[in-house]
Parts: sequence; structure tokens; C-alpha cells
Amino acid sequence: MENYFQMNLTRQQIDAISNLGLAHIGDGVWELLCRSFLCAQGEKTVGRLHHDTISMVKAPAQAAYAEKLLPLLTEQEAAYYRRGKNSHVHAVPKGATPAQYAKATGLETLFGALYLAGEIQRINQLFQAAITEA
Repeated sequence: MENYFQMNLTRQQIDAISNLGLAHIGDGVWELLCRSFLCAQGEKTVGRLHHDTISMVKAPAQAAYAEKLLPLLTEQEAAYYRRGKNSHVHAVPKGATPAQYAKATGLETLFGALYLAGEIQRINQLFQAAITEA
């Protein structure tokens, strides 16, 4: 039986997935990381958890996180980021600029590729680096 909670696809299999397909799974991975991080902080109301999650997953915030991570990425990781960033999206949310949305899509694509490769430790390293105050 396939374990869809912890994937382990080859690079060839990951590369066969569209940029926006990788961003689709990466969006879920990023949101789960944010929700887990916020819940682990302790007592918060569900309303506060929802508000704080939204503030971490919206495109402008993801774009800022992506900027922090760029110097830390390997060549392969940077390539996945660029794949997502350069994707042609058909709509941009009202609260984001096209540049922010492109960077957010790059971040999601990167996290999607890492998740599908089973690179859980690397995901955690990058997530910690992104959310750590400078």
C-alpha cells in the first residue's frame, strides 16, 4: 500500500509533475507546517490559530519567507523555486502583487518537490529558517 503521508518519489517522477502541480501539493505542505507550528506554541483559541495561520500562508508572507530562504537553497532546490516562480498563473489574489504571488508560488513548488522526494528533514530545516526572526 502506498504511504501518501510520507512520499518518496524519484527526481524523474517529480520533474514529470507540472510546476503548478508541485505548487498545489506544496501549498498543503506549507499550511500544515504553519498549523503545526502554531498549535505547538500552546494555548490559542481556534480563532487566533486561524488568524495566525492566514497571516503565514498568504502570498505576501510566503514571498518574504522565500526571500529569506534563497541564500540557503541548493542548486536543485533553487531550480524548483525558479520553476514555480516562473509559472504562468492566470489570477493573482487581491492582497498580493504579481511579484509576491510569483515568489509564493516558487516557495510552494519548492516545498512540494521536497515533500514528494521524502526530504522531511530538509523541509523542517528550511521552515525553521523561514520563520525564525532575524
